[in-house]
Amino acid sequence: MKFHHLRNATFVIESGDHHILIDPMLSQRGALPPFARIRHRARRNPTVPLPDNASEVLEKVTHCLITHSQTFGIRALQHSDHLDAPGEMFLREKSIPVICQVEDGAYLKKYGLNVVKALPNWERVEWLDGEITPVPAQHGRGWIHRLMANGAGYLLCLPDEPSIYVSGDTVLTQHVERALTEFNPDVAVVAAGSASLDLGAPILMPLEEIIAFVEKAPRKVIANHLEALNHCPTTRSQLKQALQDEGLLSKVFIPHDGETLIL
Repeated sequence: MKFHHLRNATFVIESGDHHILIDPMLSQRGALPPFARIRHRARRNPTVPLPDNASEVLEKVTHCLITHSQTFGIRALQHSDHLDAPGEMFLREKSIPVICQVEDGAYLKKYGLNVVKALPNWERVEWLDGEITPVPAQHGRGWIHRLMANGAGYLLCLPDEPSIYVSGDTVLTQHVERALTEFNPDVAVVAAGSASLDLGAPILMPLEEIIAFVEKAPRKVIANHLEALNHCPTTRSQLKQALQDEGLLSKVFIPHDGETLIL
């Protein structure tokens, strides 16, 4: 299995002839507005371009998983850091088969995406000669997560490959801990940017929860959702230092944009 990290939460899992795209944010640098203007510097998003190898990696995509996309079905509230207009266009033009959580199925079909499975949480489904299981993802704590698109992570088990759990945008919850302890994934991908908006608590795990996630993960961890959005303050160097201080750095990959990992 190969893990092609593109940018933010966008990556491709390569397994044999299957190239599975996760959460396509394909906009050019600065094409989207800031996601916070007071708590964080109001830079336009994404704050970095796609890597030079993005076109080569995307050309081979055969399937897509979307962790979350919409809030209350309102187009203006779509989470463009996981599915933006160029991402939608890419999926539509190539008629890429899409898997999503059940709450997003009708919404994505409405905008022309080829949704082949809309899955309820914890339901294990056969897919690509293996299995996929959605895991609840809670996008923040307190009142803020009720205004966000609470999505799903995915446990993906493909034949003769390491199992991989993608957390999606979530804080550390009992559901996430259950996925780590019961599913025992070989690889766990954590959204590590510690995002927050101008009001409310963080909508992704703060550093102390990322550390706890790594401690609970049975094997290797990949940290993504870093250094691409203006409301994600945690940097790769800060995360690396925190992991080193806790003696956990050897357990974690922190890929650069455009980097490919062999799993």
